This record gives sequence, C-alpha cells and structure tokens, in this order.
Amino acid sequence: MTPLLFKLAAGLLSLYVGGELMVRGSAALGLRLGMTPLLTGLTIVAFGTSAPELVVSLQAAWRGQTGLAMGNVVGSNIANIALVLGLSTLMRPVEIDSRLVRHDVPIMLVCSLLLVLMLIDHQLSRPEGVALLLGLIAFLVFTVYDSQAPKAAVRREFAEAIPGNTQSWSLAFLMVLTGAVMLIWGGGLFVTGAMGVSVVLGVAPAVVGLSVTAIGTSLPELATSLVAAVRGYGDMAVGNVVGSNIFNILFVLGLTSTVMPLNRGGVSILDLVIMLAFSVVSMRLLASHAVMERWEGAVLVSGFLAYMAWLFA
Repeated sequence: MTPLLFKLAAGLLSLYVGGELMVRGSAALGLRLGMTPLLTGLTIVAFGTSAPELVVSLQAAWRGQTGLAMGNVVGSNIANIALVLGLSTLMRPVEIDSRLVRHDVPIMLVCSLLLVLMLIDHQLSRPEGVALLLGLIAFLVFTVYDSQAPKAAVRREFAEAIPGNTQSWSLAFLMVLTGAVMLIWGGGLFVTGAMGVSVVLGVAPAVVGLSVTAIGTSLPELATSLVAAVRGYGDMAVGNVVGSNIFNILFVLGLTSTVMPLNRGGVSILDLVIMLAFSVVSMRLLASHAVMERWEGAVLVSGFLAYMAWLFA
C-alpha cells in the first residue's frame, strides 16, 4: 500500500506544480501575444487548470479505465463548484461584477445538462466527442467576440490577477514546456497509484475518480481561486471555476472520447444529477446578487462533504 500512496503523492505533486507552471507560462504568452487579460483568463488559464484532468483522463482511458476517466471529470466538476468555490467564499465573500462571468455560468449549466443527456445510454461515443469539441470551438468564438470591449475595471482585475507580463518569452516557453512534461509524468504516476488503491480498497475505479483523483486534479483550480479570492478578485475566482468546468466537459471529455469512446462505468446517473444540481445551485447563487457570502460557501462545502460521505458509505 505504501508504494501506491507514494505514487499518488508524487503524481499529485507533479500535477500541481506542472499545472501551476502551465497556467503562468501560458498566461504570460497570451498576454505578450496581445490577448486581453480577460480573454486570457477565460481561455488560457481555464485550459491550464484543466490540463491535469485532461492528462489523467486520457491516460486512464488509454489503459482501459474508462470509469476512472469519466469519474475524474464528473468529480472534478463537482469539486470545483462545491469545494473550490465554497472554500474561496469562506476565505472571503466573493464579489461578482463581470457580465461575462454571468454569461459563462448558464453555458456551464447547458454543458452539464448536455453531458447528462449524452450519458443516459451509458457511453460517450466518438460522434458525441466530436460534437463536444465543436461546442468548445463555438464557446471560444463567443468568448473572443464578447470580450472585445470589457469594462475597464474588469480588465484591470484580470491583469492584476494574472501576473504574466513580467516573464520573458524564453522563460514563458520554458515554463509551459516544463509544466507539460510534469503533467504527463505526474498523470501517469497518479493513474497507476489510483488504480492500485482502488484494487486494495476494493472500490470501483470510478469511485476513486469521483473522489481522490477529482480532488487531486482540482488543486490548480483551488490554488488559483483561493489566491484570487484573498486578493479580492471575485470574477477571477468564479471565472476560473466556471471556465474550467466548461473545458472539462467540452475539451477533456470531448477529446478523450474522440480518441477512445468512453463508458461511464461506475459513474451512476445520480452522480451526474448531483453534478448538474451543483451547477444549478451555483447559477442561482451567482445570479441572485453581486456578492456570495460566507454562509453560502459553507453550504457548498457541506454539500461536498455530504457527497463524499455518501460515495464511500
């Protein structure tokens, strides 16, 4: 058991550091290429924080552990809303001013509903994966178009929240390359450890994906959102979570199922409904007022802990 835990820990550390390097290096490149801070935050940063989920899901699917691959994304989306957004709000009430974030929340809800409908037949086929990737292209086009004239305050917030202008071109490229290598290596190590732990504990790989793997691959989102919340950048904290959830469905599952069709394995329809329910709750909280209070964050975290308890009951 100890070697397996070591692989999990080493893989998790590599995923975290690799994700951080990928986010910061990619953000620096995006800003130096002339992308607006807002567009960089909603696309490159969201992609970077979803990179661990992509690597883990692709490697799990390649090894035939489709339940682990599916559980990783579904569990990560649950963790992003309930744990990441909840803890961020507990740290400091989150102020939401950006109309773009409000646009992205309904898109996240639609993506979650679409995934539930696609998985009613227990599988995600190649045509469905291609459809998800086309949805990603449509989302990126919409984001580029809608971010051409963001509010000055929003631009300042994202420029301060993404410290990317200070890196040179060579350093930014090195950060991206190093991050990619660490993600690939850490992902393989983490999947091996997760598969071994599922055998030792006698639980389905999907359960490990919904819990341990999901929390582990959500650490980049957690780190980014907590820092943004503490600094008072509410839109960054929320946009990171929402953008990452959209990328997880459209890009991670879209690309993975295009490469190799996925069965949802041990991921039940109830797990999918819970993911959808958290999306609905987040939309209600974010649309109802401009500030998410600490008690609302406590409700989200309590819901996540209750889900974890039910998962292992």
